[in-house]
Amino acid sequence: MSVSSAWLADSGQTRQDTRLSPTGTFTPATSPLASRSGVIPGSTDGASRFSGFNATGSGMTLTVSPGRAVVQTSDAQGAYPVALTGPVTLTVSDGNPQPRIDLVVLRVYDNLFDASGRNEATVEIVPGSPAATPVPPPAPAGSLPLYHIAVAAGVSAGTGGIVWNSALTGVRTATVAVGGILPVSTDTAPGAYPGQYRDAGGALQRWDGGAWQPYPPVPAWQDWVPVWTTDNGPVSFGNATLNCRYVQYGPIVHMAFGVVFGSTTNFGTGTTTSQNWHFTLPVPIASTTQCIGFAELNDVTNVNYRALSRMRVTTTTSFQLEIDTGRVDGNAATPGGLVDSSSPWTWAAGDAIWGTATYEAAV
Repeated sequence: MSVSSAWLADSGQTRQDTRLSPTGTFTPATSPLASRSGVIPGSTDGASRFSGFNATGSGMTLTVSPGRAVVQTSDAQGAYPVALTGPVTLTVSDGNPQPRIDLVVLRVYDNLFDASGRNEATVEIVPGSPAATPVPPPAPAGSLPLYHIAVAAGVSAGTGGIVWNSALTGVRTATVAVGGILPVSTDTAPGAYPGQYRDAGGALQRWDGGAWQPYPPVPAWQDWVPVWTTDNGPVSFGNATLNCRYVQYGPIVHMAFGVVFGSTTNFGTGTTTSQNWHFTLPVPIASTTQCIGFAELNDVTNVNYRALSRMRVTTTTSFQLEIDTGRVDGNAATPGGLVDSSSPWTWAAGDAIWGTATYEAAV
């Protein structure tokens, strides 16, 4: 069998064995001395995660193609770098009266630790136990599972052999150098350290110390309570209903601003004392004097008293509402200018403001 392993044989390890076998520090596993067992990922065309240890079946035989892997055994033994340099063909035993599931493994024998009398790496089949509902056998110590083979009851070369397109299930796991992005599919193993990354079938994930989280993190909408002030004089929301939320994705902030004023809302004293309204942003903005969105102004007492305003930032932490249209009945919204307690009408309980905006956050 054309299987090479470095630092395994008592004697006879060639320079070629050492060159072929993967070396270095691989993904940590269950202890500070252990590495994750797995196949080195990659394919010649870059279209698939694995080409190493690919397998094809015919009749009752399975052919496993070349590949490289790391097989971790006990902490004392360490991780064995292994290379299969040529295809190997395995023969599956005929089916039993009941079905079974066989396991194909890449296995390391080290006489110093297992008293097997062997110092070699092999690709072999571990037969399963026949049963009405069969399960795969456990992987032997010092082995890396590669495939499950569903062996139907009574199947043999004389009956046409195994139906390979439905009988063969890949269970290969990958390993990469520490710090590398680990490709996984059905792997449920926890991460090795906070900050480890893996590619879970097209979605990048990061281990946070307790769970695999999407990366970049999925932004979540969150509530915020704007601070309401004026140029000169007090205002307060009182028992107003606020529906103000925002989400930040990198430098981009999306915000929704909603308020329905209540019976105890203090709107200020009007334009005579320069009481233009200011509302704080959820996140400071990168630059001022820009329109970041629009808000609808609603007077609950008159269906025609609705107008549009620009949400214009005048400081890096706040915006004002600049009346931008007439009323929906075609009449002018008077007075105009910036919204305050009497612009574009005298505000009262039940009146509302609904707006949305997007802007670049200050970094």
